[in-house]
Amino acid sequence: MPEARELPGFYYDPEKNRYFPIKGPIPGSSSKPKTPQAPSKQVQESGGSCCRKLRNRTSKLLQARELDGHRVIASHNCKRNIAEEFRKIHAAKPVVWKFRGADKIGISAMEHLRVDVQTRHGQSETDVLLTGNINGSLSFSEVGKVGQYFDGGAQWMADCVKNYDKGKTVEQDELLGPVFRPNRAALLMPSRISCIRLGPNCSSHAVNGSPIVGHALFTTLGSETSGGSVYTIGFVEPLDLGAGILNTWSRLEEIASFRCTLWTAEYDYNRHQAVIGTNMGGASVNLETGITSWFLHCKSDVFAQQIVNSGNVILCGLRNGAIVTVDFREKRERLSGRLITHRIPYTSSDKKVGGSNKEWFKLKGDINPSHTIRMPSSISSLVSLQDEQYFLASSMDGSMRLYDHRLLQRGAVQYYEGHVNSHTRIQMGVDPTERFVMSGGEDCKLRLWSIKSGELLFEDKFSDSVLSAVCYKTCRNSFIAEEETQYKHDSSIGAWLGSHEGLFYMNWL
Repeated sequence: MPEARELPGFYYDPEKNRYFPIKGPIPGSSSKPKTPQAPSKQVQESGGSCCRKLRNRTSKLLQARELDGHRVIASHNCKRNIAEEFRKIHAAKPVVWKFRGADKIGISAMEHLRVDVQTRHGQSETDVLLTGNINGSLSFSEVGKVGQYFDGGAQWMADCVKNYDKGKTVEQDELLGPVFRPNRAALLMPSRISCIRLGPNCSSHAVNGSPIVGHALFTTLGSETSGGSVYTIGFVEPLDLGAGILNTWSRLEEIASFRCTLWTAEYDYNRHQAVIGTNMGGASVNLETGITSWFLHCKSDVFAQQIVNSGNVILCGLRNGAIVTVDFREKRERLSGRLITHRIPYTSSDKKVGGSNKEWFKLKGDINPSHTIRMPSSISSLVSLQDEQYFLASSMDGSMRLYDHRLLQRGAVQYYEGHVNSHTRIQMGVDPTERFVMSGGEDCKLRLWSIKSGELLFEDKFSDSVLSAVCYKTCRNSFIAEEETQYKHDSSIGAWLGSHEGLFYMNWL
């Protein structure tokens, strides 16, 4: 069959042998990669020039809205939404807190969830931070209630270390509630906690728009003497983090153990199974039976995974820089132990960087080689967006890109400049509205970009170690202290940031 020619506004699907229209604007599709420039002396000293530029727009945006009455303004031969520009300005001036006493805890994974807890005074609903550490410790910490439900524990008070909103004084800063870890609310596992993922919510327990999480799964990395394991813990029944903490830990169940390294995992809601990435490939684990089914075999470690929202395929990011789209549904050939072998060609740049003369690398699985793409270095993080056509990817050379599943062979549709990395697995964080993406860097700075435009909105250093773990609030309730009622609702967007040497919280309106 002759090669399909390109048609403006359409993409060609070789499997269905037809053209399909490209619907809607592609975020940042007009952007092209820019030649990285050395940061100016002013940026190096203050880390805030990009923030100041955004703040200077405020008066112009207000003037345009008041005088013209338009929601969209024209600028530099393009149209910009005023509301969107204001969101960028707010994102450029967050408030950052550091928790005193949480130094050296070595956070490797974390999730914020809302659960029912059993106390001496009865059952209550509260926010909990579930953290995994590099030393193998898995722990619950209560957020914002000053340990009022528990007898004794470690209390970490929040210090405001940065306030980028120049319109506020120090006296106007909100007081953030503390984090309290009850006695015996930590359990030491065999090795480092490599991943934590929340399961589906218990809709019947939803209160005031704040759903209760039903289960969580987590994985241990494995050690020199043993492999990693997959575990679950249930939250359907109230947690007892006080005198009955053993009842809580009794819900922890080891689902499956392996003779390999477990780097990452995803929770497959559709089939109630874990999908894991290892140094041997990818596999699905039935969370009820523990039965394991391998859907990808490769000699390159699977460092990152993301289930595409349809639930039929998963993105696997490999150590060699490849991102593979795999159909991980149970199939007859997999039951017989046979997987299709594919040879994926190296590009000339891949061979030059890796110093290898190999023309291809081998994968076994239900994949489409034409949907396999390459980044310049090992994949560090993957995030699939709600519009399942798009996903974000970062690699260990500092590259961050946005891809469209329909146009993979054309390369990225957006680039995000300024990220600093060379060898660290650093998690990207996307806010609940999917407008912004943030990531720590090996220079210990945190950066935040507009997903759509690729614009760097925030860049500064407030940590002495790499901020490699991030998670967002999963509920509407918050923990900003208030004098009369002690706590009030908070409509701002908030993110937890974890490193090997500290715990931070960052929010903006």
